[in-house]
Amino acid sequence: MTNMQFAQHLPAIMLVLSAVTHAAGDGEEAYPTKPVRMLVISSAAGSTDIIARMTAKALSEGLRQQVVLDNRPGGGGLIASEILVGARPDGYTLLMSNTSHSVQPHIHAKLPYDPIKDFAPVSLVAVTHSVLMVNPTVPASSVKELIAYAKAQPGKLNYASGTNGSSAHIGMELFKLMAGVNIVRVPYKGTAENVNALISGEVQVAFVTLPSALPHAASGRLRPLAIGGPKGTPRLPDTPPLADALPGFDIGTWNGVMAPARTPPRIIARLNNEIRKMSENAEARDLAASQGATLVSNSPEAFAAYLRDQIEKFGRVAKSTGIRAPSL
Repeated sequence: MTNMQFAQHLPAIMLVLSAVTHAAGDGEEAYPTKPVRMLVISSAAGSTDIIARMTAKALSEGLRQQVVLDNRPGGGGLIASEILVGARPDGYTLLMSNTSHSVQPHIHAKLPYDPIKDFAPVSLVAVTHSVLMVNPTVPASSVKELIAYAKAQPGKLNYASGTNGSSAHIGMELFKLMAGVNIVRVPYKGTAENVNALISGEVQVAFVTLPSALPHAASGRLRPLAIGGPKGTPRLPDTPPLADALPGFDIGTWNGVMAPARTPPRIIARLNNEIRKMSENAEARDLAASQGATLVSNSPEAFAAYLRDQIEKFGRVAKSTGIRAPSL
C-alpha cells in the first residue's frame, strides 16, 4: 500500500481502532463466545422443561452459541437457584424458573439466597394454567362430585404434589382449604413423576400443568375436571374453570429466565431481545399453544416488578394454607 493509499484509508482504520479501544476500555467482550448453560428447576419432560427446551433452541439460534439445559430438580427450585446464585455473573449461566420462586420465601424460615436481590430478571417467557385431574377410577366427573366424594371419605384420597411450594403443592392445599376436604399429600420430584403416579393409581388426584395434561386427557388415561385459572382454555374446551365451583380460585404457572445478580446490563438486554423475538415468532407461538402454553415477554424491569407482585400474592396463599417446608 502506497503512502497515498494509506492516507485514503486512514479515516476508516482510525474508526475501527477507536471502536476496539473503546470496547477494551469498557472491559466489554463479545458475548457469547462459548456455550451457555441454562439450569432448569424441574425434571425432564415436565412443563417447565418443555418451555426451557423451546427457549434454549431460540437462544441458541439467536446467540449463535449452543444453550445447554441442565435439569436440577428438587427443593422447589432451591437446588437450581442456589447454583445460579453462586455462578459468575457473566451470562454463561442462566436459570429457567417458575412459580415456585414466588412461593419459597414464604414456606422456608430462611433461604440460602434473596429471591429478589440475588437474581437479575431477564424476561418472563410463558404462562400456563394447571388442570385439576383425577385417575379414571375416581367416581367423579366434576369438581362438585370430587368434593362430595372426598368429604364422604376423608383421608382416603391421595394427591401428587411435586416439591414444596410447587404449583401442584400449593394449588391442592388451596383447593383443600377452600373446599373443606382432607386429601393426603404424596410428594414427588416434579411434573413427570406426578403424572406417572396419577396414571398408575399411586395417587388419585393432582394439579397438572396444562402442557403435561393435554396428551393424557386426550388418551383418556386421566380425567380433567377443571382449569386452575379464572377462565377456561380452547385446548380443553369442555373443561370449566375451577372458579365456577370455588369462586375466586386461581392457581397458574409462570416461567421466566433469570441470571445471577450483577450480570452486565448489555448481556441481559441481549438475552431479553432474543426472548422477545421468540415470543413474536408465529411458529414458536403455535408450538407453545399446542402444548397449552402462551409465550410472553417483557422488559427486565417489568419482570422484576412481576416477580415482586407474585411473591406478595403467593405469600398470602401460603399464609392462608399454613404451608411450611422442612428446615434447610
